[in-house]
Amino acid sequence: MSNTHRTTRTQNSRESRKSEREDEQEAPQEVEQEPEPEARPRKPRRPPRPSSDGEESTHEPEGRRPPLMEVLRQARGQLAELTGLEAESVSSFEQTEDGWSLEVEVLELSRVPDTMSLMGSYQVELDREGQLTGYRRVRRYERGRADPRAGGR
Repeated sequence: MSNTHRTTRTQNSRESRKSEREDEQEAPQEVEQEPEPEARPRKPRRPPRPSSDGEESTHEPEGRRPPLMEVLRQARGQLAELTGLEAESVSSFEQTEDGWSLEVEVLELSRVPDTMSLMGSYQVELDREGQLTGYRRVRRYERGRADPRAGGR
């Protein structure tokens, strides 16, 4: 290959690269994206339904209840917010026609030793969507005390 041909080829190559750089500066940069993994088909979102008082509700349609663990977490959180006492456990729960009925154990007064701390057992009522509708303390006891047995033993 002659020097003239080599020089021309090098110049053409440089001009080509320069032209490509100018095109890149003018055109917006396109980012290569990896193909998205196959997504599960999504259910269309339902618009919030109006409630009986005219306000929109974001709760599930009537007849459909939220998962149990979500209900229990919500109940503990709502009771703690209302009473200012932290719920330690849910000792019983029951699904009712109107929603849920739970018994929640709450630390009312911390003492040393811990077995002498005062506990409260609260009956908590929730609607179908898991919103607290009422509560009441049904029992107060020391943490280390067992309930008396039936039959006086």
